[in-house]
Amino acid sequence: MSYFKINVEVRLKKGVHDPQGETIKRALENLGYSGIKSINTGKVFTIKLEAETEEQALQAARIYADRLLANPVIEEFTVEKRT
Repeated sequence: MSYFKINVEVRLKKGVHDPQGETIKRALENLGYSGIKSINTGKVFTIKLEAETEEQALQAARIYADRLLANPVIEEFTVEKRT
């Protein structure tokens, strides 16, 4: 068995209102920064897990994301091996 570090990135689906992103955008503009079209917020979970293969580690992380880390109604996720 080997250890793998997997990143699960969770973000809001397109069309879902992101009030935190809008607040950050306004705050940056108030600080004098311009040219920001939008800011989208999300979460990154870094999971270190033990598995036989990289594919098994990725599959386990997909299950974790699907069952707990992401709300499938409003969020989507990607899973990738961390280098």
